[in-house]
Amino acid sequence: MIRLLTVICLLVVANVTMAKEYALSSPNERISLKVNVDENCSYSIFLGDQQIITASPIALELDNGEVWGKDARVRKAKVTSHSQELTPVVQRKYAQIKDDYNQLTLSFKYYSLEFRAYDEGMAYRWVSALKGEYKVKSEQASFVFPADHATWFPEEESMFSHQEREYLKVNLSAIGSDRFCSTGMLVDCGNGIKTYISESDLMDYPGMFLQGDDQNQNALVGKFAGVVLEEKQLNDRNVKPTKYADYIAECNGPRSFPWRALLISENDEELVQSELIYKLAPELKIQNTEWIKPGKVAWDWWNANNIYGVDFKSGVNNDTYKYYIDFASKNKLEYVILDEGWYHLEDIMGVVDEIDIRELVDYGKERNVGVILWVVWKALDDQLEKALDQFEAWGVKGIKIDFMQRDDQWMVNFYEKIARECAERELLVDYHGAYKPAGLERAYPNVITYEGVKGMENAKWSLLPDPEHNVTLPFTRMVAGAMDYTPGAMINTTKKNFREVFTQPMSSGTRCHQLAMYVVFESPLQMLCDNPSNYYKEPECMEFLSVVPSVWDDTKVLKGKVGDYVAIARRSGDTWYIGAMTDWDARELSLNLGFLGDGNYEMSVWKDGVNADKHAADFAQESQDVTSASEINVKMAPGGGWTAIIEKK
Repeated sequence: MIRLLTVICLLVVANVTMAKEYALSSPNERISLKVNVDENCSYSIFLGDQQIITASPIALELDNGEVWGKDARVRKAKVTSHSQELTPVVQRKYAQIKDDYNQLTLSFKYYSLEFRAYDEGMAYRWVSALKGEYKVKSEQASFVFPADHATWFPEEESMFSHQEREYLKVNLSAIGSDRFCSTGMLVDCGNGIKTYISESDLMDYPGMFLQGDDQNQNALVGKFAGVVLEEKQLNDRNVKPTKYADYIAECNGPRSFPWRALLISENDEELVQSELIYKLAPELKIQNTEWIKPGKVAWDWWNANNIYGVDFKSGVNNDTYKYYIDFASKNKLEYVILDEGWYHLEDIMGVVDEIDIRELVDYGKERNVGVILWVVWKALDDQLEKALDQFEAWGVKGIKIDFMQRDDQWMVNFYEKIARECAERELLVDYHGAYKPAGLERAYPNVITYEGVKGMENAKWSLLPDPEHNVTLPFTRMVAGAMDYTPGAMINTTKKNFREVFTQPMSSGTRCHQLAMYVVFESPLQMLCDNPSNYYKEPECMEFLSVVPSVWDDTKVLKGKVGDYVAIARRSGDTWYIGAMTDWDARELSLNLGFLGDGNYEMSVWKDGVNADKHAADFAQESQDVTSASEINVKMAPGGGWTAIIEKK
């Protein structure tokens, strides 16, 4: 899947004993870094002449007391240049991704340290050459900024977390060692420059959180869960660690460790366009991928199976799910999900009397609709092979696995085990109650989407998500990868009128704000969260929802400002789609259509209605002829949105 174009050795310096500073630049020299090796090892990053990261110490401590990066002697320094083109099995922003970078490798006695410089950012990781068993006691990962910058801080209360957080606007100086957040997180470096911090190639190692540093108010440092020694199962879905080891990872033999990644953008639009996390991810680990099929899903749980206008009792039963399958088939949706309720929670093999999985799978197959099953991770793990073999025998297309809410080393390995075991049975995987994407989906492309986001399900019991949160996500959580936000609400309200109703939920913001999410938010397995009975009453909206793709050939970010607004154009085949969203401020955007090719196009538009500021479900449709020379005006109500399909005439 990868075509290596060039590998050019630029510099090899053997047996370096005196050199203490090493330099590396990105291919276009936009970004540069300096690495200092002395009593400690540290790195600094520059964007042009502006320093983004000041000297930031890094180290890895083993259980035998050895500290990599301390009093270290570089035996060899090597800089190489790489240029390749990646073709994702499951498309994301692009059908093909350019992967150009320069790499500095510093080799020490038992380990090496790799730095990569991309035009969009940089990353570093430790690589071990040790044989046998050893433990990583701690990792020092630090990110020291030159000033007290503002941040978008997804604060966590515990490392036992779904990582579904609000992005708080706080300054670095307000984040002491007693506060921490999940990654990725975003730092405002001033003058439009942003730095996004996350990780990739997270395999066989705990995930990284970030906390403040009491020694330097402008610094963030890594925080990692220890190896779990004891845990307590509180109920069917919550298995909480109760005792951690004083080390974070158990290792055996040579290995690489996760990349610490920093994306550096000169404008907010660049954040949304980046694929840095994917580029750093491990390469494909499965051979047969032809069966992996992205698509859209009719989802039952958000709307509480609360269908109406039917002659049977709605609920968790075959009649209800046949109704969902019929809806999916009529609207060209590829899947339906059977969420909580189809099995007895204490026994994943105990299907409830009202459900016949094989009958539903066969019914869906006749109508080109696949079935995906929701499962709690612990119930699945208790009978893993037996359950997955049964799912395969039934003809199920995938699983939505939920409530892991941990990213210690054991749980990270569990993610890979599920991906591998499901791939062997040609099952898709949707991780809920999960940490953010960190590279697994490139190695196992059957891992088709992740939650790890405060998405639409929260509207059943919370004032969030709201439009301001929604227009923050493309610049924060979505930078990491696929985001199963589960859009599509048909009951839409103004800020004043929103209510939390568990069985008949609604969204804050307009109808077109919801429709635009299908273009703005990336998820190769994209949900339709609302009730099919409600969708049947909205045929004009279904004209859009039945055709909008869930994967893309190209992406252009037209306008964007974190927390305020976003407008994105995406192409699938010869057809372009545009989605625009705003926060609680009414807004007008002027969008240039220069990304279109030659010729004349017809643009079909769904826009906020003239009364959408008072009745959020109000929308209007229009069509107009456009060309690549067209400049269009997008007008959005408070909490509003706008979306369009552009097809060549």
